[in-house]
Amino acid sequence: MSRKIKLLWDFRGEDAKETAKHHTIHLKEFAELEKLSFHEIDIIEQNPMLCAAFITVDEADMKIYRDALKPHRGEIA
Repeated sequence: MSRKIKLLWDFRGEDAKETAKHHTIHLKEFAELEKLSFHEIDIIEQNPMLCAAFITVDEADMKIYRDALKPHRGEIA
């Protein structure tokens, strides 16, 4: 069984939450366009001034997402 990797993009400022929500739309579009699987796309609100958009993918697909979309960070899900 392969590990799941969460790729994250951080957004800061007053519009962080709305920007993160908007970014999830592009993550889903990319996955569908490239016919790649994913487990979850959502946002994490750390506080009103810091939110992150994320996509959780299988470790086998992680490099494709990483190289194309340049996440700010990643972690084992």
